[in-house]
Parts: sequence; structure tokens; C-alpha cells
Amino acid sequence: MHRLGFKMKLHAGQAEEYKRRHDELWPELGQVLKDATVSDYSIFLDEETNILFGTLKVEDLEKFNQIPHNPVTKRWWAYMADIMDANPDNSPISVDLKNVFYLA
Repeated sequence: MHRLGFKMKLHAGQAEEYKRRHDELWPELGQVLKDATVSDYSIFLDEETNILFGTLKVEDLEKFNQIPHNPVTKRWWAYMADIMDANPDNSPISVDLKNVFYLA
């Protein structure tokens, strides 16, 4: 099992909209994540900086690394690009975080 962490940047004033969109997560996107062996996935918001922190577990990194190629993922990115920092292809600008402590 691999534990991963990352950060992204939300545009100011978009916290409620970000939460609303995730509360209504598309079932097909949820299935993409499950098929990619993602579990225990959480996203936290630092309200002072608008930085989003994500944590998740992945069993199969090869399957996980296919997520960006899925058309459902690409539609989701386009849907979210107006409220967060995004690359030209609409993928979120995301920085992987280094794990420095874990207590099981």
C-alpha cells in the first residue's frame, strides 16, 4: 500500500463551491478512482492560504498513474479549472508532498 500526499491551490472565495462540487462527486469519477485502487482519500483546506492538502492510499501505482488519461478525469478537470490553479490542459497544478511522519 502506498500513502500519497499532495497540495493544490484554490482561488480565493471558492471554498464553498469546491466543497459543493465534491459533495456532488460524479459517480463515474468515483468509479475511476476505485478502479485505480484509490482508497482513504481526503482533501483538507487551509482557509488562510487557500491551499488544499490531499491524502490517499493506492494499492497499484501503475493503475493510479492511468487516472490522468481517463476521459472522465479530463472532464472533471475542465469542470474544476475555473475555481483553482490549473495547467493549460485543465489538470490541477499539484505538488507531491514528502511524507515525514506516520503513526499507524
